[in-house]
Amino acid sequence: MKKTLIILSIIILLLCITKEEKIIIPKDSIRFRVIANSNDSNDQQLKKKIVNNLSKELVKINNSSIKDTRKSIKEKLPLFTDIVDKTLKENNSDKVFNINYGKNYFPEKTYKNVVYEEGEYESLVVKLGEGKGKNFWCVLFPPLCFVDEENKEYKSIIKELIDKYF
Repeated sequence: MKKTLIILSIIILLLCITKEEKIIIPKDSIRFRVIANSNDSNDQQLKKKIVNNLSKELVKINNSSIKDTRKSIKEKLPLFTDIVDKTLKENNSDKVFNINYGKNYFPEKTYKNVVYEEGEYESLVVKLGEGKGKNFWCVLFPPLCFVDEENKEYKSIIKELIDKYF
C-alpha cells in the first residue's frame, strides 16, 4: 500500500511539473482581435466593453467547420459594425473604428509561456481609433476561447481541460 502511494505521488508530481500549457493554433484557424486606441485606462475599458458586447454574437457563430465559420462571420459583419458603433455611442466615444475580416498582421505574442509567431492570419480584427493600445485576441475557429462569466474574461478551453483532468 505504501509503495503504491509513493508511485502514485511520483506520477502526480511528474504530471504537475511537466504540465505546461502548449496551445498550438492550427494552420486552418480564424482569430479574433480588438485593438484599443491607446493604453489609457478609458481606452482599455472601452476595448473590454466592445469585446464583451461582440462576444454575445460571436458565441452564436456556426463553427462546425471553418467554411461555416467563415460564412457566419461574413454574414454578421454588418451586425458586428452596429455593435461596435452602438457601444462607442453608449460610452460617449467619438473614436473611429475599422472592422476587417481577412488576412491581418499579428505581432509575436507570448502568453503564459507560450510563444505565438508573428504573421498574417485569417482573422476578424476591430481597430479602435489609432489602434496603438494593448489588444485582446483569441481563436474563433477552432473555438479556443470563451468568456468566463464570473471574471468577465476570456480563457482557453484547452487550459481549462488540462486543469480539470491533470
